[in-house]
Amino acid sequence: MSQDQTITESQMRGNMNRMYRWTRHVYDASRKYYLLGRDVLIRRLRPAADDVVCEIGCGTARNLIKLAQHYPYNYFCGIDASDEMLKTAQSALDKNNLQDSVTVKQGFAQSFDPVALFSLKKPVDKFVFSYALSIIPPWKESFDHALDLLESGGEIHIIDFGSQSGLPRPFRALLFWWLKMFHVYYKPEIEAHLHALKDSGKGTLKLHHLFGGYAYYAIFKKH
Repeated sequence: MSQDQTITESQMRGNMNRMYRWTRHVYDASRKYYLLGRDVLIRRLRPAADDVVCEIGCGTARNLIKLAQHYPYNYFCGIDASDEMLKTAQSALDKNNLQDSVTVKQGFAQSFDPVALFSLKKPVDKFVFSYALSIIPPWKESFDHALDLLESGGEIHIIDFGSQSGLPRPFRALLFWWLKMFHVYYKPEIEAHLHALKDSGKGTLKLHHLFGGYAYYAIFKKH
């Protein structure tokens, strides 16, 4: 049994709440310096007018707020394992008067039902993982679950840490050390899994490496 499988949802919720109980207050101010490429995803998402977009691991709702402001005719929802993060998220949504266009709730990426959780009238059209798969222990189950929830033509957009292959080795070592302190890991197996799904006929894949390999941006469109 893998380490990922031994972590229960209850344990995951507790771990995330402990991690973010205090850091949620400075999360956006500190993360903007190294969660690069999030605004690239927002610009390229381009949902159709009636698309429902769900962010998995929405954190403080920073991305959801920008998405709602950029695409005012869409409905957005988000889940996070941490109740603490969602306190900050809801406060930010209230401050920006986005309660009617964005909803956030506690949930787990590998098992949630967005239609039931958010009382949706249709399935989600686009899922977003923004620097989330690198911190979610059951990352494969989470991605595959999102893919199962999509109808044909639906998309999953991912922005996350890359290999840093185009950057100096000391910087790469320092970054990976820093990320490990927050239980965040570069996972080359994610890209391998995306390519395997494409090769097996599950969908099409567009994958770009950004900022010298610092991050990658992937779009998986379901067949």
